[in-house]
Amino acid sequence: MKLTFLGTGTSTGIPVLGCRCRTCRSTDPHDRRLRTSALLTTDDKRHIMIDCGPDMRQQLLRYHNGTIDGVLITHSHYDHVGGVDDLRTLSYTSGIDIYCREDVSDDLRRVLPYCFNNSGYPNVAWLRLNNIRELTPFIAAGLKVTPLPVIHGRLPILGFLTGRLAYITDATIIPPETIDVIRGIDTLVINALRHSVNPTHQNLEQALDVIKKAGPRRTYLIHMSHQMGLHAEESPRLPAGIEFAYDGLEIEI
Repeated sequence: MKLTFLGTGTSTGIPVLGCRCRTCRSTDPHDRRLRTSALLTTDDKRHIMIDCGPDMRQQLLRYHNGTIDGVLITHSHYDHVGGVDDLRTLSYTSGIDIYCREDVSDDLRRVLPYCFNNSGYPNVAWLRLNNIRELTPFIAAGLKVTPLPVIHGRLPILGFLTGRLAYITDATIIPPETIDVIRGIDTLVINALRHSVNPTHQNLEQALDVIKKAGPRRTYLIHMSHQMGLHAEESPRLPAGIEFAYDGLEIEI
């Protein structure tokens, strides 16, 4: 299985509009971050997105201009679902299954009702919402996935476990039951917003604490803001086995 990081930035992306900090002025491609999303490619060449933010069209044109067989949604904040409408051109033939919490389903139906009415009207999205529950495995495009409970500020959201990969974004708190499930995993992807404390996202120190508890073989950090600093300067300071992911990075699981 392969994981492609489609985007690794926080809700503003990098560069941030109107900002002239060193990170936003950087010409290093590692410092150009679209909103966080990823693509799983299974051994039988099925493609499953994790989140579908407002940069989705740009991301898929850049890294995967092909079919999408399923979408896993962590939560309904705009930077994670703003590209759902753009799935419609990929869904005309056989539809696309979206897997998410029930509250996320409700939000999507309210904001994008025409994407889920199955009217058969030409050029309207054919998307199927599937409600999933914490720690209850399900099958997405042939892949076994377990939803992981995490807390985003005060909001319960989901991470995902599949095989030896765990993917967590936007978390402030990783509950003990999730740590137990991912302990000793091969590959952990987890959010680290910046160096200073934030009320709704882990900072780097908090992420490193979770990594120490979980003990994965390797870890990739995502959902960074421009306040994390320059990739070239900050990467060498990370402990062994931990890296900042960047847009377009592909890893084999």
